[in-house]
Amino acid sequence: MVQLLGCDFSSSPSPRKPIVVAWGRVQGARVQLVELEQLASLQAFSDMLVREPAWVGGFDLPFGLPRELVETLGWPLEWQDCMHHYASLSRAEIRDLFAGFCNARPVGGKFAHRATDRPALSSPSMKWVNPPVAYMLHAGVPRLLDAGVYLPGLQSLSAAKERVALEAYPGLLAREILGSRSYKSDDRAKQTAERLIARKDLINALELGQTRLGLRLKLSHAQRDTLIADASGDSLDATLCLVQAAWAQHQHSQGKPLYGLPPDLDPLEGWILSA
Repeated sequence: MVQLLGCDFSSSPSPRKPIVVAWGRVQGARVQLVELEQLASLQAFSDMLVREPAWVGGFDLPFGLPRELVETLGWPLEWQDCMHHYASLSRAEIRDLFAGFCNARPVGGKFAHRATDRPALSSPSMKWVNPPVAYMLHAGVPRLLDAGVYLPGLQSLSAAKERVALEAYPGLLAREILGSRSYKSDDRAKQTAERLIARKDLINALELGQTRLGLRLKLSHAQRDTLIADASGDSLDATLCLVQAAWAQHQHSQGKPLYGLPPDLDPLEGWILSA
């Protein structure tokens, strides 16, 4: 049985705001949450990637930049070369370059978008604030490469290894169930009863398999209580990524070499699972 993980990533993890990893497995249409792990540093994240010999993981961070941005900046158009160049920059350099790109564009069209952003309703991967997904890419993808992980659609099939990383987005699956209702906040003043009820509704729907992914989440009573009690939503987001990874593994078992990603995806930009 293939080991699965879902990762709610942070570009600046700490004991107060760790990276959360949901470990699990899938059997048929049932996804079993086995364990929630907290990682308080980027080094702990790197160590986690190589600790287990094989897994399929869904990671809540962008794996690529918009082609329009890369072309405008004159960066390499081959994904791995582009990522190596990106990793060589500091966050301050990234901020200044991206701000300069945005400042030269008209109001309402400041950011460049990947093709996957609109169907997923995700933030542009060049955004450096609220949320700082550009820094998440900068912190996460180089560590995936250093760990020798295979990223379908961005690397050739000949690069395939026993550890497989896919770009996930918990908001995509949550929105299918809750619509525009919010279920989390890092701001204690916004950790309301309404968001608590939304988390309960979201977990109940996942357990009943009421999504287009056709999978049912299996939780213990203690795990359910943990997901409900975590008002930041980090544990639940990691679990949503786990369910997306389980869907990807099911797609792979059905003979789809890109784990459910579209075969015509842009190999520079990447794609979000199930978008």
